[in-house]
Amino acid sequence: MAKLWKKQNSTMHPAVEKYTAATDPIFDIEFLPFDVEAARAHAKGLERVGILSKDELESLSAGLDKLLKDFEAGKITITPADEDCYTVIENYLVEHVGEAGKKLNTGRSRNEVVTMVRLYMKANLEVLRMACIKLAEQFVDYAEKYKDVPMVGYSHTQQAMLTSVGHYIAAFAESLLDDAEYLAMTLRHIDKSPVGSAAGFGTSIPIDREFTARELGFATVQLNSLYCHNSRGKFESAYMEALVQVMLTLGKFANDMMYFTSQEFDYFAINDSLITGSSIMPHKRNLDAMEILRGQVSVVIGHGLIVKEVTKNLLSGYNREGQLMKKPLVESTGIVADSIEIVGVVLQGLTPKQENMKARINPGIFTADIASELVIKEGIPFRDAYKKAADMNTGDVDLNKNIESKKSLGAPGNLSLETYRERIKKAL
Repeated sequence: MAKLWKKQNSTMHPAVEKYTAATDPIFDIEFLPFDVEAARAHAKGLERVGILSKDELESLSAGLDKLLKDFEAGKITITPADEDCYTVIENYLVEHVGEAGKKLNTGRSRNEVVTMVRLYMKANLEVLRMACIKLAEQFVDYAEKYKDVPMVGYSHTQQAMLTSVGHYIAAFAESLLDDAEYLAMTLRHIDKSPVGSAAGFGTSIPIDREFTARELGFATVQLNSLYCHNSRGKFESAYMEALVQVMLTLGKFANDMMYFTSQEFDYFAINDSLITGSSIMPHKRNLDAMEILRGQVSVVIGHGLIVKEVTKNLLSGYNREGQLMKKPLVESTGIVADSIEIVGVVLQGLTPKQENMKARINPGIFTADIASELVIKEGIPFRDAYKKAADMNTGDVDLNKNIESKKSLGAPGNLSLETYRERIKKAL
């Protein structure tokens, strides 16, 4: 296919073509449907100002429909010679529609790659938000089921105080709901249309940017045409940070499970379908999925740093380095989606070993409770009660009564799971 910028009698060196195209032919496939929608909206805008006739708009729309069908059928590819999906779309339309295809990008630049990337991020922010909410609901159900099962709580990686499986699991439900809100906040932040910014300096074609923004479902127009391109990297960085927040939640769960399902802790039984084995040690039961997830947290964090590093301190306007963000964006999006799914699968195959949990309890974890009781019953200052409790024998403790005694909001005896269910209901 012909390069859109190719001059007469010029030939590009193959090494330069390969190096500058880089991974764009691979990752632009992910963005192509969004660039098609951007092209469709722009075409409608051109028809409104008389650049395209109604017939030309109809033929372009039909051509874009055919392109999407071919794309879904796996018939569309992007090669280094094509460079990116923008070129593929225009050349496809010229081939299948004719002269109207040559008019499509009037007043529009390849620099407006920012539009398709923003549409991609918007779509995935909503998909991941819903996935977080669904997983949070699964955690709430699990917490409800095991809310009365005693479990050791840890501080400084040492036994701290008694909690419950329900209390422990509900912490992840709330974290996921916060992550969902962060994703929604990020979506609101980036929901600004750069369509019509052209190469960054506007266009003399009298297109209606507010119209194209509405056509593409943007909440508003990103006003300054230069800022549309200067924000490239900033908006992607915000997107990546939202993904990181989700991974931090999932990674903590994964890390906990590596410990809590180990022979040393043995707090939870894991379904055989979720484990792998060893090629040399027959007894091994490895929770590899959680190990991989734990590592993927660092991958997504690293991808976020790539976005920041690649785009920092560039001269105002479009810069080609921006294409290097596509790989970390696409890979991280897939990692987060897969990680949410695998945590849900693992949670379904996880069962508390109640007797093991009870057997691991060190009586010393009840001294903080004794100190609090002394404050209430004897009216002495907490610091004096603290010293007195340190030397006392905790004796036999009714574990369930101990859990029930923690009545402060959000404590093991007052999980307020209905609050999470209400948040889930409002978020769906």
